Amino acid sequence: MSRRGWALFAAMSVIWGIPYLLIKVADGGVAVPVLVLARVGIGAALLLPVAIRRQQLGTLRPHWRWLAAFAVVEIITPWLLLSQAERRLPSSTTGLLVASVPIVVVVLGRLTGGTDRLTAVRWTGLLAGLGGVALLAGPTAAGGDALSIAEVLLVAVCYATGPLIASRKLGDLPSLEMTAVCLGFAAIVYAPLAALTWPSAVPSWQVLAALAALAVVCTAAAFPLFFQLIAEVGPARASVITYVNPVVAVTLGVAVLGEPFTPEMAAAFALILGGSVLATRAGGRRAVPEAGPAPVPAANPVGRAGAGHYTHQGD
Repeated sequence: MSRRGWALFAAMSVIWGIPYLLIKVADGGVAVPVLVLARVGIGAALLLPVAIRRQQLGTLRPHWRWLAAFAVVEIITPWLLLSQAERRLPSSTTGLLVASVPIVVVVLGRLTGGTDRLTAVRWTGLLAGLGGVALLAGPTAAGGDALSIAEVLLVAVCYATGPLIASRKLGDLPSLEMTAVCLGFAAIVYAPLAALTWPSAVPSWQVLAALAALAVVCTAAAFPLFFQLIAEVGPARASVITYVNPVVAVTLGVAVLGEPFTPEMAAAFALILGGSVLATRAGGRRAVPEAGPAPVPAANPVGRAGAGHYTHQGD
């Protein structure tokens, strides 16, 4: 990998690892619909002018139904659920749970007619990863917060569904334009909800800074960088950030927010990430998502489509 490739890889590993921390901070000052509207609205405002100047938006029109479905499972639903869950769960826990997205992708791919063969190694990875999810989520669910765990696991399912839609129905569309339109659609959906829950006073500077960072750094700036990463190193290597983002999320949660990191979390961490690596390593490997939306991604963050391939990271 070139120096440029390593620089892009390092940048994306951090950018899609920090949304969990930022969401936790923003959650303390604004309602969830306002949080999501700020992220998608500012992101759309920054990307749509670029998309209009490129004069390729017309290529999206015949695919508007799949674009809407993609926006629902990649942005509108998971960003609401993730922000809601982080009001009750540590950001490090949500980051680790979303790290199971690659495992869910493998399962959904098989259930929806995928031809990628599940070898013994991949089965081992799937079982190990699911064991890590159970180890991490079980005590929390048993302690009375099963709803939050269910919300984060549904986020993982959404983030795993997005790659299937993108790779099978949207793979030939221009990536930046698709991202801009999806963000704009999400902003329209969230505008009335945000209006009903708009804060009566100006939030603190920490909350405003977190909202700005989510929108500008983790959304609008992240996608062009990720497209460059795919072009530089290819989708397979680019997808490895899936395994780095949770490390960033957990580290920031412990160091900045003082969240606990127990031996059970360490074991779940190893099982989820190790299982994801094994479950996605076989021949005929697909580009895999993150942790994110957003993945992605978490975080994380929106789908990252480029060069005919798709991957998602975190929130």
